[in-house]
Parts: sequence; C-alpha cells; structure tokens
Amino acid sequence: MGIEDAVNKGKELFEQNKDKIEEAVKSEQAEDISDKVLDGIADFAKKVAPGAADQIDDIRQNADNAVGNE
Repeated sequence: MGIEDAVNKGKELFEQNKDKIEEAVKSEQAEDISDKVLDGIADFAKKVAPGAADQIDDIRQNADNAVGNE
C-alpha cells in the first residue's frame, strides 16, 4: 500500500464517519486532550525555535480553535 492508497483510504473512512468524528472532535474530552497535546507541542517547538514563539503561539491557537468546544 503506497502513500496515495493510504490517503485515499483515510479520505474514505473520514467520509463514512464524518458525523461521528465531528461530534467527537467538538467534545469536552477532546478539548482537554487537545489542550494538553498542543501545549506540549508548542513548548517543544519553542525550545527548538525560540525566535518563532509568536508564530508558534498563533499556530497553536488556530489548531486549538479547530478541536474541542472552546
């Protein structure tokens, strides 16, 4: 299975489960988990690229807005 096959399979699975996925992504549990994950990723990225802290914070906020209910 090549990358293209995997991408196509992922798209197919997403389309089949879109409603369930959207409900799960917008849940309180997803918000809590995503905050922890995004904070960890942002902290790591700031250590690797300290001069890009503002951009990292912007990216983290945009990602957070897409997941959870807050």
